[in-house]
Amino acid sequence: MQQKRDVIYITDGDAAAKKTVEWVARELGCRSISASAGNPSFLSGQDLLTLILQTPDKPILVMFDDCGYRDEGPGEALMRFLHKCEEIQVLGAVAVASATHSSEWSNVHFSIDRYGEVTHFGVDKEGLADIEINRINGDTVYILDELKLPVVIGIGDIGKMRGQDDVKKGCPVTKKAVQLILERSGYLDTGL
Repeated sequence: MQQKRDVIYITDGDAAAKKTVEWVARELGCRSISASAGNPSFLSGQDLLTLILQTPDKPILVMFDDCGYRDEGPGEALMRFLHKCEEIQVLGAVAVASATHSSEWSNVHFSIDRYGEVTHFGVDKEGLADIEINRINGDTVYILDELKLPVVIGIGDIGKMRGQDDVKKGCPVTKKAVQLILERSGYLDTGL
């Protein structure tokens, strides 16, 4: 029997997210499925599963995007599909805030603001602390509560946040979110 693949969900897949996730994966010794990027996600569940199973056995960052689709969109359908696959173990999710019109939200265990500070408040698209406690608004977060993942971390718009998460700065917010999921999963002792 094949060993389960450890996966981290990233709920964004636009060009900035793709560049950031690829960079963070290299920095942290993970893998990323670049083909899972897209705005919206376009791979079939079976194609995505095949790509994951072909990836060397390291934590794998997988991007999902609904492109503002109301209710359960293509990114969320892919998350649901993978979550049901016996070959996949989801370590957690980086839940990305957006200025969505469909008012989707999810509970998060905590958030990281654009300055790298952990907070019990949600954050908005710009990475600023919001007024909701442990809750984030976004367009690809609708089903995260239902999936009951071990850890869900809210952050602002990946690779952006007024330049605070730019690759030129080392993507500190996204990197910290992924590090914390890896640490809680027993992969890293980061001291964060």
